Amino acid sequence: MIGLVQRVAHACAKVNGEVIGSIDEGLLVLLAVEPDDTERKAERLLDRISGYRIFADPNGKMNLSLKDVGGELLVVSQFTLAADTKKGMRPSFSSAASPELGERLYDHFVEKASALLSRVQTGRFGAEMEITLTNIGPTTFSLRVE
Repeated sequence: MIGLVQRVAHACAKVNGEVIGSIDEGLLVLLAVEPDDTERKAERLLDRISGYRIFADPNGKMNLSLKDVGGELLVVSQFTLAADTKKGMRPSFSSAASPELGERLYDHFVEKASALLSRVQTGRFGAEMEITLTNIGPTTFSLRVE
């Protein structure tokens, strides 16, 4: 499972021009599910993301986590992160989970995040979305659990 984590001042997901998820200071997570992923892997990735120390402490050092700062979370499914891009001029998506598994584990991730964090927003699984964000830093990390 892959999470592309971006520290944001604001992020928003729209479908057909309608805002379906929006956060202020926190993290935008683009989430990709791979065929061998499990609920346990989703929970481990959530633990890493929510505890990852990428927010500044009073000394300006990245030393605080999303949980520490009470930040918000926007989770957006993005199967293209699992693409195989090693050769050729077209990505292969055979390394991404089936839509059924992807949606089940995406929903599980969101459910667990909602129980852990004060404010969790989502995109819409399988929909074409417009994602806007103001990345602070910019600060972006790719986290993977295997």
